[in-house]
Amino acid sequence: MILQFIKKEAVFFAAFTCALLSSFFVPPTQQYLTYIDWNTLCILFALMGVVGAFRACGLFEKAGVFLCGKVSSIRALSFVLIFLCFFSSMFITNDVALLTFIPLTIELLGGAGIPNIVMLTVILQTIAANTGSMLTPLGNPQNLFLFEKMGLPVFDFIKIILPYSILCFIGLCVCLVRIPAKKQIQPATARNTAGASRLKTVIYFCLFVLCLLAVVRLIPKWVCALCVLTVLSILDRKVLAHIDYMLLLTFMAFFIFTGNIAAITPIKSFLMNIVQGNEYTAAVISSQIISNVPATLLLYPFTSAGTQELLIGVNAGGLGTLVASLASLISFKIYAANREKRALPSGGRYLATFSVYNIVFLVFLTGLHILLHIAR
Repeated sequence: MILQFIKKEAVFFAAFTCALLSSFFVPPTQQYLTYIDWNTLCILFALMGVVGAFRACGLFEKAGVFLCGKVSSIRALSFVLIFLCFFSSMFITNDVALLTFIPLTIELLGGAGIPNIVMLTVILQTIAANTGSMLTPLGNPQNLFLFEKMGLPVFDFIKIILPYSILCFIGLCVCLVRIPAKKQIQPATARNTAGASRLKTVIYFCLFVLCLLAVVRLIPKWVCALCVLTVLSILDRKVLAHIDYMLLLTFMAFFIFTGNIAAITPIKSFLMNIVQGNEYTAAVISSQIISNVPATLLLYPFTSAGTQELLIGVNAGGLGTLVASLASLISFKIYAANREKRALPSGGRYLATFSVYNIVFLVFLTGLHILLHIAR
């Protein structure tokens, strides 16, 4: 059971181990509490709660099925499914977009006798979620954290990433040429969510607006988290049970680890010499190994004026290897769980195709980054 837990929560276990080992060099004190960014944890909890409530209502799935019913070819259907991930991830996070729309993709396309198209669509959906989510502070956990630390207005934050998102949008459109324009299959219907009343949906939407106000710093984030906790405790406790608390604990463990490392002067000086001035490169490389959320938490304390470079680097770094973004692992798990049932290509073929497409996107983003750097 312990080994299964470690395998399932490998990132948390690694973060916890690092925090534990670092505590031998910097013994635990009240200072540990100052390491933790409570604002980030509060808004992350609130967003996960609200988005989980929307999923429980079937809101995203219903919207997806409705849009898919308006198209007339396999290519058009793939386009809708891919860009549902791209645009929805900007507001509901890349993880939730993939958890919602990849099962829908396999349901809609899986029975049409086009296994290669299903695989390619899932891969492009994963890229779409990872690149669409980079545009907004709400899109992924690393953006929430860096947005809070940078203290920028929302539109200034978006302007930093906008050229990269536009390039990815164009790239995804180009990739759709690989999908033939065949006759569309009959769309599936959304699952029955009759128990989810309109009143609940309206209340959850109000909570989402509250989260937006907290993100743009108009209300305290702890107030937002408390409101979400109170409302969900009354309306739907099951949603609270399905929040990814391990992600919150992973953040806490990394905060303690990086705080301890920053308190050890020789190590801090060494890492600052490596990271400062090389934030983009350090972020991309480390993301390929430990994924971009841990890479953000690890590198941030050792940047100075390069936080913008770190932001771009960890978002671009979500492309590349399968572990570069935890959202990519979610896609692969869903695909693998449905592979035999739908006679889809092997996991090895998926990984090979996934790697090629992701590396190409990463190379183009890096090229754009170099050109923009020269232009400055």
